[in-house]
Amino acid sequence: MKKPSWVIDKERAKRAAAAQTVWLFGLHAVRDALMNPAREKLRLVLTKNAADKLGEAIAVGGLEPEMPDPRKFDSLVPLAPDSVHQGAALEVKPLDWGKLEDVALEGRGGPLMVLLDRVTDPHNVGAILRSAEVFGARAVVAPARHSAPETGALAKTASGALERQPYLRVTNLSDAMEELRAMGYVLIGLAGEAELTLEEGIAEAGTRPIALVLGAEGPGLREKTRETCDRLVRIPFAGEFGSLNVSNAAAVALYAASAR
Repeated sequence: MKKPSWVIDKERAKRAAAAQTVWLFGLHAVRDALMNPAREKLRLVLTKNAADKLGEAIAVGGLEPEMPDPRKFDSLVPLAPDSVHQGAALEVKPLDWGKLEDVALEGRGGPLMVLLDRVTDPHNVGAILRSAEVFGARAVVAPARHSAPETGALAKTASGALERQPYLRVTNLSDAMEELRAMGYVLIGLAGEAELTLEEGIAEAGTRPIALVLGAEGPGLREKTRETCDRLVRIPFAGEFGSLNVSNAAAVALYAASAR
């Protein structure tokens, strides 16, 4: 009996995910990944100078490093030419954080989540992961397509947070939002034209869990995402004109939600 096309597509996606690897780079990102027992590590390439600085992490990671001549380093690892690798690169498998329901209900930190609607810049997502960790969010959630995947650039900007802060990729963001609503989360979307302020929206949520929803710079939240939110709020500005990039807006919103 011939398999349905959706089964074939699902199996193909699973095989592709299993084969996917990521090259992390930079001393901080490599150190934190080596120290993370949940991270599957495949290949470690270091200059002698980097190895001297990462001695403890190398011992914990249990992976014998390759130590080429520094002049040959760039030819051994597939990094972008502008990558500031500091003589350290580590090939790994992406982290598996488990199911949305488990993390949202039982994850570390307070009942606070961040959802990103098509935020594709790895530097923005890395900065948001860092803020999410600082303010105790349980996870950052993004769609599997049209979002920033786990990459070396994202990990470097996250400054180690990628190893500790769950970053979940879901098939459909609106479906994930509905799941969170069913778990008791209030879905608060950020939109510059909203009537409610961030402070007012958080106050209305009371003691209920909060999921902050942010869109990409420029387009903002898509129509379906906006419709799925329980309320839209804005960050008030002192001047007549003002705007924040998505990572700064996330930091402000996370602080406000965690301080209630």
